[in-house]
Amino acid sequence: MRRLAGLILTGAMLLPGVGLGATSLPAAAATPTAPLWAQHVQRYPGGITAGVRAYVTPELSSAQAKLTGDKWSTAVQPALGAPPQTARRKPNTNPPLPQNETNVAVSLENPSIAVAGSNDYVSGGVTVMYTADGGSHWGTIRVNPQFNGTRDYCSGGDPWFAYSLRDRAFYMVQLCFFRSNPASEVQLYKSVDNGQTWTPGSQSGLVASNFNYTSGTTDSSVFHDNNQVTVDNNLHSRHYGRIYVTHVKFHMEPNAFSDYCPVQLDYTDNVPTFNPRLTVFQHTAVVPDQPGGPGTGRSANQWPRPQVQGDGTLDLAYALEDCNTGLDHHFEMQKSSDGGRSFLTHPVQIDHPGEYVDNPDLGDLLPPTKFRAPDSTGFWNNSKTGVLGFAYQNSRNRATSGTNISYEQSMDGGLTWSKMRYISITKSGAPAPNDQFFPSLTNLSNGTWVAIWYDRRNDPH
Repeated sequence: MRRLAGLILTGAMLLPGVGLGATSLPAAAATPTAPLWAQHVQRYPGGITAGVRAYVTPELSSAQAKLTGDKWSTAVQPALGAPPQTARRKPNTNPPLPQNETNVAVSLENPSIAVAGSNDYVSGGVTVMYTADGGSHWGTIRVNPQFNGTRDYCSGGDPWFAYSLRDRAFYMVQLCFFRSNPASEVQLYKSVDNGQTWTPGSQSGLVASNFNYTSGTTDSSVFHDNNQVTVDNNLHSRHYGRIYVTHVKFHMEPNAFSDYCPVQLDYTDNVPTFNPRLTVFQHTAVVPDQPGGPGTGRSANQWPRPQVQGDGTLDLAYALEDCNTGLDHHFEMQKSSDGGRSFLTHPVQIDHPGEYVDNPDLGDLLPPTKFRAPDSTGFWNNSKTGVLGFAYQNSRNRATSGTNISYEQSMDGGLTWSKMRYISITKSGAPAPNDQFFPSLTNLSNGTWVAIWYDRRNDPH
């Protein structure tokens, strides 16, 4: 097997006492009238992701109540093409709330232009940052989701961004849900001015919903979670410009136990700029449902990462994660050569026997902290070499070095994968001490891989 052309390793060091990522907060008491997703979060240590779980904590409710009426927390984003609003800085809320689940996308026409975003637990939506000078200066705007079934603003977050070369636009997906209403949606937003303005919540593209807008009924057993988006930017692809969105569909029984949570794909070829709500999405069940299932096995998934190869082939990498705990068993990949309409009969397993062990804590807490670090992964198609890279946090050496970052690659489009190697290492090449987590991958113009993650090796606690 050919050696890597190059691999740049970057650890984002965590300072003592500083919490980054998804924090684990005490949960508020569930009520019988709470939506099933909220009851699920209260009763089970894993399943629905941490960013959503935070919305049922008393800390969040208290902080939001203190900021009621503040312009920063209630401002609605301007419509597409309206003059941009630059958000003013605010001090940390008390109690402090995280800005987490960050994501970034760069313009494929001008690398100095980029947008980034994070969960915004004050307004309940997404804080979007944008730059036109390579990051030297940033503007900020809040993008708040709206549920058109009642016209109410909903909680959102879980942002993911992609740039479309054909449309010369940035796209973003985020969730829409409530603490007291069972409605659950995945929504698509568009920006044609490099992130300065975005689709209003009421005109967001409706990717997936448990609400039937024809009958006015809600399937309260379903919750849509963990959305991502990518675009086919390959000029010679049959599906050039196609927008792909992935998410996980949690199905819950009346007692809030999730019997299956499979990966879903939604795609479209056209998002009308003047009103993305008119977008028509096609839907494919990448992994089948399992009604009455145990919440484990093939139909129990999380972290679906989409990538498009140079010939337009769509690849999806995801974890086999139990629907009611944070326990992961393996990583799999699926492929579609017809634009997302169908996938392989059998998925490809990425990790090999004995290579991967998950954190045994069912809530993904990293001892001795209360920090929740689920097995988020990095999946990337190298735009120069066509090699697929996959990075993940691995607890195989947990007793001696905590959680480490592992890497595997495929040179045949994901059909076979290399042996695992550690990339969060010391100068001697040994796995780094303490914990490393939340990896991400990309590549430079010459094909050199770049990996980044959070790193606790310098944390004395």
